[in-house]
Amino acid sequence: MAQYLTLTATPRDEFGKGFARRLRTAGRIPGVVYSGTTENVHFSVDRIQFTAVIRNQGVNAIVELDIDGEKHLTMVKHIDQNVLTLNIDHVDLLAITRGERVEVDVPVIHEGDVFPGAMLVQELDALRVEADVLEIPEEITVSVEGLEAGTAIHAGDITLPEGLTLVDDAELLVFNVSFEEDSDVPEETEDEEASAENQE
Repeated sequence: MAQYLTLTATPRDEFGKGFARRLRTAGRIPGVVYSGTTENVHFSVDRIQFTAVIRNQGVNAIVELDIDGEKHLTMVKHIDQNVLTLNIDHVDLLAITRGERVEVDVPVIHEGDVFPGAMLVQELDALRVEADVLEIPEEITVSVEGLEAGTAIHAGDITLPEGLTLVDDAELLVFNVSFEEDSDVPEETEDEEASAENQE
């Protein structure tokens, strides 16, 4: 089961850019918990603590908020970051329940080296899958060890971790192995360099 932290959050009943700016100045992040069954919950949370959760768990982070003693199990839906400081300015969370299955985008990475003389091109950065909300992996790893030029890996070719179901089209191209591109300008040989010097 996925590990998640419980963070203490403060309810907020003031809104607007001015109030949000004051919260951020005080080191807090304003946010909203969205739920399809109850009213949305507006809160603020410590910026350092919440940023650490995102850094450790990634884009599909699970976090439990304790708001005035009431626990809210949530997952990250959307984050607004300041383009200059990269600090989190606002967060949207989605209320979840244990055992629920959700559709999420999980980053895809590769391991290993392709065959010498070949070049690996990653065409897709993430796969959309369905997973238990508490069993979402941080990433999906695909081995490309020894693959030769001309090899293509599609979404349907990837063995997903147990419990995950592919939502994306199985024909989507994820990795493509091609021949290494030669330099457009060939290097001069020693004989050519000597010939050029004699002509000067």
